[in-house]
Amino acid sequence: MSLAKGYGRFAAAVNSLLVVLLCHAAAHAQNVPIKIAMLGDSLTAGYGVKPEQAIPVRLQAALRKEGRDVTVLNHGVSGDTSAGGIDRVDWMLGDKPDIVMLELGANDALRAIDPATTERNLDTIIAKLKDAKVSIWLIGMMAPRNLGPEYVAAFDGLYKKLADKYQIPLYPFILDGVAQDATLNQGDGIHPNPDGVEVVVKHLLPFVTKNLDDYAASVHRPSRP
Repeated sequence: MSLAKGYGRFAAAVNSLLVVLLCHAAAHAQNVPIKIAMLGDSLTAGYGVKPEQAIPVRLQAALRKEGRDVTVLNHGVSGDTSAGGIDRVDWMLGDKPDIVMLELGANDALRAIDPATTERNLDTIIAKLKDAKVSIWLIGMMAPRNLGPEYVAAFDGLYKKLADKYQIPLYPFILDGVAQDATLNQGDGIHPNPDGVEVVVKHLLPFVTKNLDDYAASVHRPSRP
């Protein structure tokens, strides 16, 4: 056998092996669930309800019921502000999420922190996630109305400003359909009870599924098995 023929057969064998390995890797990637991390406060953490009743857990269950191959990770810390969220970004990224649902700001408003400060903090988090090549969905909050119209306008508007700046999906108000309904909240009037969590998830689900489809199309991965 000539050296040229021998090398040619060797090269062909290597190329065939590479094709097999690449196809296997692609198939494995298709079978890995899309991983969503919720970076938030007590609303994400599930304050006052059982761990299995927290929003991330119930959202994952709802998505899987629809046939979505998705894992939702709970990165909520009760009492956390937008400033505290900055310190947790790297820790959360250790779980290698594909998507981050950013739900912070409620405690800022409860403490009447300057909305400009909250906006800067959330901007910092979003920028860090962008640098990490992670998709971001922003989950909004509304300020207590007793803080006055100027504060309310500045706080409520900061989420859309950030969503527009970074061109990321925005769900305007996580407590839509639940806020100020005593039957859906715990005794503090702030945190959803288990029934309230189900309402939050029901209202949130269309936003999540729509953006899951957009994400899957952008990276050529199915959002369903």
